[in-house]
Amino acid sequence: MKKVKGTLAALALVLAVLLQACASGGSGGAAEGGEGGKQEKVKIKWATWGNPGELTRFQDFTKEFNKKHPDIEAELIPIPGEYEQKILTQLSGGTAPDVFYAGDGTIVKLIENKSIEELTPLMQAESSIIKEDDFFEGLWGAAKRDGKIYGVAVDNNPLILWYNKKVLKEAGVTEMPADLQERGEWTWDAFKAMTDKIREAGKYGYVLDNGWGSYHSWVTSNGGKVYNDEGKFVAYDDPKAMEAFKFLYDNVQSKNITFSGTLPKGQGGDAMFMSNQVGFVAAGRWYLPLFKQNTGLEYDIVTWPTNTGNRIEPAGIATAYMVMNKATKHKEAAYTFLSEFVSREGQIFRLQGGGNAVPSIKGADEVVLEGNLPEHAQFFLDAREIGYALTPFEAGIPGLSSEITSKFEALWLKGGELDAALKEIQDMANRMIEEYNSGK
Repeated sequence: MKKVKGTLAALALVLAVLLQACASGGSGGAAEGGEGGKQEKVKIKWATWGNPGELTRFQDFTKEFNKKHPDIEAELIPIPGEYEQKILTQLSGGTAPDVFYAGDGTIVKLIENKSIEELTPLMQAESSIIKEDDFFEGLWGAAKRDGKIYGVAVDNNPLILWYNKKVLKEAGVTEMPADLQERGEWTWDAFKAMTDKIREAGKYGYVLDNGWGSYHSWVTSNGGKVYNDEGKFVAYDDPKAMEAFKFLYDNVQSKNITFSGTLPKGQGGDAMFMSNQVGFVAAGRWYLPLFKQNTGLEYDIVTWPTNTGNRIEPAGIATAYMVMNKATKHKEAAYTFLSEFVSREGQIFRLQGGGNAVPSIKGADEVVLEGNLPEHAQFFLDAREIGYALTPFEAGIPGLSSEITSKFEALWLKGGELDAALKEIQDMANRMIEEYNSGK
């Protein structure tokens, strides 16, 4: 009898232990799994800039990501203004998000101060859903250094020319630029002939924006170089580059081209384009959501006119990169978010329905061609295939881009001598490059 009682007592003790384990959620209980045995979510934050439409799409993506990953909770932190300054401050203070956007110049700083994670080994891992070869080579730009990847292009915007069909037709243009481009006849001469007619009709031919994309694209459409392979500014010494800047200069003087800084107060090239006052503006696909809302606007796109005999030449591509905070405490979750954001499925999700950019990853081009908007949307893809992001030679030197555009602005506004102005720009650029590199 005593033996039976002892056995029952032992069984009761084992049962009590099992019941306690079940009540606490299994081995480890609340200490490992949290209250009630529920697994604690890994919480990460990501940041970007963006207009209201873009931020809505980003928020939708974040919600879908969280549904797909119940063990991760991603939170979008929009930074509407002074983006770079705020990110750099947060990084130095240890409060930066786990994953965030970085522009051309910003990513160079982040690589140099070692505040972002090198992504090469993560992308090379067998489990990674993105690989280096998935992306178009011309888009790495400043995100790649010494063969190592520090950021992935979230998407991209090849710079092309938008043209207003109504303005061209009313000026007497009978063949549209895209038709000429398809036949290999979209040249500087054809562009000048059209802007001549638009000017004679009392409207603006082409609005020249003050940015690297415009200047570099005119140079490369003529087969010229702004920087050589060693990173020196050589436009003044490169005959093809000088010819391109003379083409711009002469057409600004004749008023076929209007510098954006001289437009009527409060008016931008996009607004004047939509009010049928401008024939051509240079931009990426980001104008599409705006233009398609204007049902009375007749527009299309064409690649940069060439002066080399080739149908198409390389032009600039605006890019931004997704990077990962090196100090993140949740490396695996952060990379999961980053890789899904820039993946084929992620880019299709963000860019479908007339989005404002072009995929940076292969296999997602249908989002650009859907709806046939604009009619020659294929030109975005053609331009991406051979285009280029801002060179690290310029992006990597703090303040260089702004100094160059400031001097070009003075040239267009004051009408100085082109030769002297470009010589001054080249000397200034190479001095800044040399001083920066010698102080590293």
